[in-house]
Amino acid sequence: MKRYVTYKRVSTAEQGRSGLGLDAQERDIQIFLETYSDVPFEIVGEFTDVLSGKDDDRPELAKAIELAKRTGADLLVAKLDRLSRRVSFIAGLMEDPKLSMRVAQMPYADKFQLHIYAALAEQERDFISKRTKAALAEAKKRGTKLGGMRDATMKRNEAVAANADARAKKVAGIIVPLRDAGKTLRQIADELNTVGIKTARGGLWQASQVQRTLDRLERQDAATESL
Repeated sequence: MKRYVTYKRVSTAEQGRSGLGLDAQERDIQIFLETYSDVPFEIVGEFTDVLSGKDDDRPELAKAIELAKRTGADLLVAKLDRLSRRVSFIAGLMEDPKLSMRVAQMPYADKFQLHIYAALAEQERDFISKRTKAALAEAKKRGTKLGGMRDATMKRNEAVAANADARAKKVAGIIVPLRDAGKTLRQIADELNTVGIKTARGGLWQASQVQRTLDRLERQDAATESL
């Protein structure tokens, strides 16, 4: 029988948003088990850490790894970055001959492919950081001023974004469970309209607005993870 030890990780902020991060990870893990796993299978342990992705000292992950190695089970995570955002840490896990790993969102990837993916993701994050710093330095060199009307515009845009974020959180408790239950965007919009929840402009929901709200919630989770 195929055995798995599942591991999930969320930041403190994600956990505070009604466990949305955990729900999404659990959904992906279940999709993997139901669609890609050998059968029959058994979950021999489930572990969860509530810590930043930059913190590699995670007690529940250590327990999950120990149990997986002791029982011969595969360590199963929803996404590779749930293990760590540091390629060096992930590489250490990959090199352990006693540990087998599976990533739900990459069901056919082997250890070598996962290592490459982790390295590319780290390079991308590093490049984006350097690109941002270079753009700011170039603007400063040209004497570009960031005050005045631009400041006012930025503050206005920030206020609009903050309001949109707040509204997304308010409807997350309806939208996310319906999405996880397999409802279409159109069906979710109909449900919101049926219970009388209006859009930001006081109108009826459309499928495209549901998708934008889900995307905003995903960006909020990603932004929290980068802290």
